Amino acid sequence: MILTPEIVVLAALVVVVAYLVFGLTGFGSTVIALPLLAHLLPIKFAVPLLMLLDLVAFLTFGLRVRRGIRFDEIGWLVPTMLIGMAVGLTLLIRVAEDWLLGTLGVFVLCYAGYGLSRRGVPAGLPRWAGAPIGFMGGALSALFGTGGVLFAIYNAGRIRDKGELRASNAAMIALSSVVRLALFAATGLLAQEGLWFLLVLLLPALAVGLLIGHRLHLAIPAPVVVRMVYGVLLLAGGSLCVRVWAGT
Repeated sequence: MILTPEIVVLAALVVVVAYLVFGLTGFGSTVIALPLLAHLLPIKFAVPLLMLLDLVAFLTFGLRVRRGIRFDEIGWLVPTMLIGMAVGLTLLIRVAEDWLLGTLGVFVLCYAGYGLSRRGVPAGLPRWAGAPIGFMGGALSALFGTGGVLFAIYNAGRIRDKGELRASNAAMIALSSVVRLALFAATGLLAQEGLWFLLVLLLPALAVGLLIGHRLHLAIPAPVVVRMVYGVLLLAGGSLCVRVWAGT
């Protein structure tokens, strides 16, 4: 993987924005970053890169809010999440890049549309909903690192306290990242040339994003910023779909 200065600078800007969102809400870093980084890096390079950044983010941010984690709720997501990860990893390794990019673009567009159309307090969800949501979230976590958005939907349907919700979202991101770390190491995805070098270069951008996001979390309502993020997602997802369509 050849890393030019332009790629590093653009990737750093993407990481700042992505982890600003993570610091604000406890999730959303990868769903912001991946569709943008996919224009700069191969998707099978970008997915493990963002997984490593998520682990660093939780170690520097999530541990401060660990007391708010609702283990009684997120525990319902874990068993089927592990099954979904096995399925998603298989697809990540075997499916062609264009198909992965197209799927990612459609997913991001659907998620952004869902977010922009949603009004009021999220509807309550029964605990059994953790099984299918855990499976889909696990599959998307291994494929694109974007399962956190589904975990967040489940948590929002079960947890009303703002601090507990942010902490529980961050905990699910961390847990899925630890599992993916083992899976990616076993399949050689962490041995790609330039991966760890770029990770180190992007750590300052991650720190800046987390700091800004944490301060915004204290200063302004999260929904205000999150709705702006949905607009970015519409553009990013649409650009991926156009790129895949133009290349066919």
